[in-house]
Amino acid sequence: MSDMAIIDQARGAPAPLDLSPGSEVRDWFTLLKPRVLSLVVYSGVAGLLVAPGHLHPVLAVTAILCIALAAGAAGAINMWYDRDIDAVMRRTANRPIPAGRIEPGSALAYGVALSLFSVVVMGLATNWLAAGVLTGSILFYTVIYTAWLKRRTPQNIVIGGAAGAFPPLIGWVAVTGSITLEPLILFAIIFFWTPPHFWSLSLWAHADYARAGVPMLPVVAGPRETRRQIVLYTVLLLPLAPLPWFLGMTSAVYGVTALALGLWFLKHAVAVLRDAQDEKGATLNNDAAARACFKYSISYLFVLFGVLVLDHLVFS
Repeated sequence: MSDMAIIDQARGAPAPLDLSPGSEVRDWFTLLKPRVLSLVVYSGVAGLLVAPGHLHPVLAVTAILCIALAAGAAGAINMWYDRDIDAVMRRTANRPIPAGRIEPGSALAYGVALSLFSVVVMGLATNWLAAGVLTGSILFYTVIYTAWLKRRTPQNIVIGGAAGAFPPLIGWVAVTGSITLEPLILFAIIFFWTPPHFWSLSLWAHADYARAGVPMLPVVAGPRETRRQIVLYTVLLLPLAPLPWFLGMTSAVYGVTALALGLWFLKHAVAVLRDAQDEKGATLNNDAAARACFKYSISYLFVLFGVLVLDHLVFS
């Protein structure tokens, strides 16, 4: 999906109903949240490739498929649980469950079955610690974030961001069979990246969340405080991303790149803060800088982990 299509959906433009041949198959695939899967697979591959040790290529591919299936299964369970609020949010009303194209019970069974399958295969193919961490990632997203935090606190994205930070940790553990400081740093990078990324998007999706009664930060604290929080978490991310270099995991190539990417991210975050403020500091309705920050945040993470892998393959 293009950036403009994502933005249109965030602003509340409903997706057109798809009645073409094969649409049922696409509906089941949609339950897996395929846009999210691209980042999950990418960061999981990065964690697997930079981990010390060796995993047979067939087992490595199996591990990545298990990570993708687990993330998709969690997405399906999330859509099952959130079907009530999806129905009242314009950008999600056409999802398969609220639109009536897939029965809720079938979607739940689908998600649970894929979850169990991915965990068992991961344990058999790699090790049971990796399977345990994979289980934790599923439970964190479906129980901690979806069922507990999302509808109760504006900090849902902050704490719930851990759900999206698991893949590089799982990839690392699949190879090494252990949890050390290095994969925890990769986990932390995604954890602190999530709030500025998602809040930049939510600045122009706040009307949908307000309609559904979801206490996202822009709804509860307002756009101005959200902009401040975007800057805060970007500042926290700035020294964290180059940390693998300081710990000897990578060469200076990665370290300098991480620092440069972080400074440019901070530039976008400061622009979000300054945008939409009049001389008195009152927040106005202008999301141009937030839109640019959201799009850059995606590039930031993909480039950062890409350079991490390249640095490991070339200079290690």
